[in-house]
Amino acid sequence: MYDRQRAVNYAHRWAFSRNPLYYDFQNIGGDCTNFASQVIYAGCGVMNYTPTFGWYYRSVNDRTPSWTGVNQLYNFLISNQGVGPRAEVIPLSDVLPGDLVQLAFSQNTQSFDHSPVVVANLTGTPEGILVAAHTNDSDNRPLSTYSYTQLRPLRISC
Repeated sequence: MYDRQRAVNYAHRWAFSRNPLYYDFQNIGGDCTNFASQVIYAGCGVMNYTPTFGWYYRSVNDRTPSWTGVNQLYNFLISNQGVGPRAEVIPLSDVLPGDLVQLAFSQNTQSFDHSPVVVANLTGTPEGILVAAHTNDSDNRPLSTYSYTQLRPLRISC
């Protein structure tokens, strides 16, 4: 079972700093999905050690693409039939703390660019959905302050 409170607590704790157990990908493409994966792991507590197509982090050189890649994380979560987290796309108004809202910044409908973590849903609208994220570190940031072309809300479960 996904412990949403534990996931959100982790997001708040590490939103403006880095957990030393994980490499900081800030300067090599961004750290947002690494942070989102850490949050999901904090709430789920289980990694999927399937080589290449699973979802795990042992070190910077021993991890799956889904741990740090926005679209790879989505593909893993949506298709996972094994251990570890999974997700389904839901309406934005239904997101819960601990869920993700992936964002696309360009018109390319095949690729998303950012993986903020929902820490509160006050109104069900971008103005009232608050997120935490790395790369541009933030916590309790309204989703409406991002300039995005598309969003993809993901309900996380374990």
